[in-house]
Amino acid sequence: MTRLSALTYLLLALTPVLTGCTDNASVAKATGPALVVYKTPSCGCCGDWVDHMRQAGFDVSVHEQNDLSDVKARVGLPFGLGSCHTAEIGGYFLEGHVPANDVIRLLAERPDARGLAVPGMPIGSPGMEMPDGRKDAYDVLLVQPDGDTQVYASHGH
Repeated sequence: MTRLSALTYLLLALTPVLTGCTDNASVAKATGPALVVYKTPSCGCCGDWVDHMRQAGFDVSVHEQNDLSDVKARVGLPFGLGSCHTAEIGGYFLEGHVPANDVIRLLAERPDARGLAVPGMPIGSPGMEMPDGRKDAYDVLLVQPDGDTQVYASHGH
C-alpha cells in the first residue's frame, strides 16, 4: 500500500468518527463514485445485490440488457470469472456478488488492478441470501492488470 493510499484508507476509516456518521451507507454516499450495474432484466439476485449496494450508500444506476458479453469483454473480465452481473465504479469492474465493504476497501486502497470478481453465485453472498441462513465460503478475487488473480477477501471460511 502506498503512503497516499494508506492515508486515504485511514481517512475513509475515520470518516464516521470525524463526521458523526456511523453507518457504511453515509460513508459510501459521501465518498464514493457512482456505481453502474449491467444486468439481465430477469435476474432477481442481481436486483438483490443492487439493493445491498444501495443500502451501503452507493449511488447505483442499472442498465438492463439481454446479453452482457460485450460489457464483460470491454472491462477485461478474464474467462472463467464470470457471474450474473457486471458493474463499474471508480475505474474498476465488479463481477458478481462482491460485498459492499470489499468495494469500499478497493476504492480506499486503489490497487493497480482491473477489478474484483466473485465467480459463480455463492450461496449467502450479497444478493444470494437463503431463507434458512445457509452460507457457502467464497473468495473475492482481485483481478490484476495482466488478468492474474489473487484473493482479496475471504468470506465464510
